[in-house]
Amino acid sequence: MQLADQRELPEQETPPSIRAALIDSLFETPGTVHVGIVFATITAAMTALKTGNDLIWACVALLALAGVVRAIDLQLYQSRKSTLTADGAALWATRYQVGAMIQAVAIGIWCSTTLLSTDDAVAHMIALSVTIGLLAGGAGRAYGRQWIFRLQLLLALGTTVIALAVRGTPYYVAMSVVTAVFLVTLIKLSANLHRIFMQALVAREREAALAGQFDTALNNMPHGLCMFRADGRLAVMNHRFSKMMNLSDDFVQRDANVSDICLACVAAGAISGASADLILQQVEYSRASDIITTDPDFNKNRSLSWTFQPMADGGTVMLVEDITERKDAEARISHLARYDELTELPNRVNFRDEIGHLLAIQQGAEQLSALLFVDLDQFKQVNDTLGHPCGDQLLCAVAERLREMLRPEDFVARFGGDEFVVFQQNIHSPEDAAGLARRIVDRLSERYKIDNHLVEIGASVGIAMTSQGVSADTLLKNADMALYRAKADGRGTFCFFREEMAQVVESRRILELDLRKALANEEFELFFQPLVNLKSGRISTCEALLRWNHPVRGTVSPTDIIPIAEDMGLIVDLGRWILRRACMECMKWPEGVSVAVNFSPQQFHQRDVLSEVRYALEVSGLPANRLEIEITESSLLRNTQVTHDVLSQLHSLGVRISLDDFGTGYSSLSYLHNFPLQKVKIDRSFLEGIDTDRPLTLLRGVARLSADLGMSVVVEGIETNEQLELISADGAVTEAQGYLFSPPVPAVRVRQLLNASHGRRPPDDQLRAIASRSIA
Repeated sequence: MQLADQRELPEQETPPSIRAALIDSLFETPGTVHVGIVFATITAAMTALKTGNDLIWACVALLALAGVVRAIDLQLYQSRKSTLTADGAALWATRYQVGAMIQAVAIGIWCSTTLLSTDDAVAHMIALSVTIGLLAGGAGRAYGRQWIFRLQLLLALGTTVIALAVRGTPYYVAMSVVTAVFLVTLIKLSANLHRIFMQALVAREREAALAGQFDTALNNMPHGLCMFRADGRLAVMNHRFSKMMNLSDDFVQRDANVSDICLACVAAGAISGASADLILQQVEYSRASDIITTDPDFNKNRSLSWTFQPMADGGTVMLVEDITERKDAEARISHLARYDELTELPNRVNFRDEIGHLLAIQQGAEQLSALLFVDLDQFKQVNDTLGHPCGDQLLCAVAERLREMLRPEDFVARFGGDEFVVFQQNIHSPEDAAGLARRIVDRLSERYKIDNHLVEIGASVGIAMTSQGVSADTLLKNADMALYRAKADGRGTFCFFREEMAQVVESRRILELDLRKALANEEFELFFQPLVNLKSGRISTCEALLRWNHPVRGTVSPTDIIPIAEDMGLIVDLGRWILRRACMECMKWPEGVSVAVNFSPQQFHQRDVLSEVRYALEVSGLPANRLEIEITESSLLRNTQVTHDVLSQLHSLGVRISLDDFGTGYSSLSYLHNFPLQKVKIDRSFLEGIDTDRPLTLLRGVARLSADLGMSVVVEGIETNEQLELISADGAVTEAQGYLFSPPVPAVRVRQLLNASHGRRPPDDQLRAIASRSIA
């Protein structure tokens, strides 16, 4: 609020608190008003007695009446102002204005009448001096409402100036001018007083607002606060501090010192005596510091953080924060970062640090230790059949059994999933580690009772022995390689790490790097193996098979590529490349020949498999009915309903679906009934012993059943004419594939075979020609 000028603020713009103060200023010091009323009445009576003028006596009566009314109003206001509302205060301001105007008129009339109706110089002097004196005193009282005082001046002193001028003598005219100047001076004086008063009011309001804001902030801050003066006496204490320390809020009024506060905190049980001594020292030394105290009551387990900050003019500000929840959260986070939440065993990070520390201690000492990497067998089946809650209970039971089997100096951790690691210290020979591994396998293989279910699992263990200078990472890697070999050997056993295992792993790692590079550089090539229609003798389909011409290893078989690509997560990208390249190659073949592309389970169950197939057909321009997708039984086992929907959508596109390697897995006949399949490829294993009745009968039965369901039947692995004659005797088998016709050949070679197959020679000659060329 800017009040530098002498203008009065409009009533509507004045804040209520300032408006109330302005009104209250009118009624301040009622004693001086009473004295002025009495003095004015007495002096007026004196002029009336001196002159004997009846008009002046009438003025005396008017002054007395106006004075009595104002005196009564002033007294009533003093008794009622504590209960006045804003509207009531405004009404009293109006009453003051009316009373002040009446009294000013009475004074002006008395002074003017005395000057004009008599020639008594003494009476003139009394009237003029009293009028000027009364109005000069009013300037120090009516500063709150300038316009009221100005009107009083004009009514009282203005008429006096006119009366003096009317007398006409030089001295009276001079006095008129002097009085007029005095009138202007009083107006300016009142304006200055009003400005000073308003500035003081605004400053008080600002200070009150700041004090209120400071008090609100102080008492709502999350920290407890105490401010001590240089003499150690308490200057400020907020509600938060008194609440945290169980103290009353009147310590500031008591003029308490630091010692009093500390003793009260100890008496309230908020801090211990030792903590109080430490706090007292920090305040007395007046230096910046931080300390943490704990609650003397162990059950509360409360932790307080105290911060001490000296002030420039002496004294100290003390802040207190309850950090119990924060410390508990930090401890919880630290625990979660180093311990497995489910089993409460140390986790990988904790185990790695601990083993690194133990190995550092053992450096140079003749101590032998072993690291055992434990992996549970058949755990995934428990999760899949009984659910993850049962799986979690099983992991807790396994952790408990491991704890029971180990010595106090041994160390066990959970690495995540179903993997556990044991560090066995201070053993005499590898046989001790083998004995522990054997006990672990046996104990963990015993039955578990989980939620009224009897559960059986197994365990495989990889063992790595410590050696001079071995690191924790190397030890873990060696044990992991040994575990991999133990699982490859049939599970339910243990295996020690040997150096040649590292060579195998390194070879695989190099192969993985080469595979990524080969995929990025498209170093792969597609070979194709024909499927021959037994009735027409022509090649009806060619199966696309991946080949990798490695610069060092030579030609790498798909059986070596596909498993690694699946483990690395590259099989989807690799399958996408095969699909697109095969479709493009098929466009170069005769129209009646299709291309068959194998889909791995990972590739088939990707979310955008339909989009990939559509894109490959669109880019190549291949009609959908010339594309066959070969899937295995493992693809049908996962998410049956979704699999059925995907197959149905592919079938609606016109793509043919073939069930590959039938007979190598579960070979459920429900697949043939429930899924939209157009072709069944019987695995080459059916050809073993086909010259005997039982295998041949089984093969023909499956072929006949598939044919009756409207599906084409293909037999893989045909290598001799005798096998060909046996499978084609009853006409149920429609197509055959094998080295009798052609091994997998490059794209250029398969085009030559297709040209020969679709030439003008009779079908039997074509078939024999293809077979003879292949054999040759």
